[in-house]
Amino acid sequence: MLVGAGQLLATDGSRYREYLLPSPTVSTTTDGRSTRWDAHRARRREELVDATLRAIRQHGATVGMDDVAASAGTSKTVFYRHFSDRNGLYAAVAARVDALILRDVTSALGATDLGASQLDGDGSPRRLIAAAIDSYLRLVERDPEVYRFVVNAPLLDRPAGGDPAGQVTSHIAEQMSAVLAAALESAGRDTAAAAVWGPGLVGMVRAAADQWLTTADPMPREVLAEHLTDLAWGGLSSAWPTPSP
Repeated sequence: MLVGAGQLLATDGSRYREYLLPSPTVSTTTDGRSTRWDAHRARRREELVDATLRAIRQHGATVGMDDVAASAGTSKTVFYRHFSDRNGLYAAVAARVDALILRDVTSALGATDLGASQLDGDGSPRRLIAAAIDSYLRLVERDPEVYRFVVNAPLLDRPAGGDPAGQVTSHIAEQMSAVLAAALESAGRDTAAAAVWGPGLVGMVRAAADQWLTTADPMPREVLAEHLTDLAWGGLSSAWPTPSP
């Protein structure tokens, strides 16, 4: 059974929710005050994430907590009250970026069901792969400082050698694996390889995007997306052999 793109590309950032929300408590009240307070806290966290993104865009990816707090018109203490520490704030920003990338991929796919209309004429998912690659690069082009913040994580306390953006890219990789598996299933082929193709594809695009950001005279996004699609499809196309004339 084919999977709907809306199911494949959920944008709620739920894999980060354990970092963002306190453990649920059982309320003994029946007047809804606890529910209203939880809703208020959730809205406040979203406002603080918005302020953090503004500070990143204004001051760059190496923005400090003083500038982040100033952007929100509040103190660092308020941020730590809602996110516990800088790691919690980073997780919230990463979740937002994750959701934006997946939203853009969903929009690029342009349909709610991964069916024949979403595949190329030969039944292959080349167009889907091209759309996903371009969507990733669009965010990098549109919001380079925010992307650098997520990838480099200047606020994050972590052991040396860690990969701060690993959860974001792994989430995207899961979605790409699901898309590829659905396309393989549609073609009546074994879907096992999709589990490694998704991470491989996302890793390739991320590495190219990181290099693209540091290039003094970068090629246009559309050209880079085409090159990466050609490279990826050069390996994947064997799973969708061209019918003999």
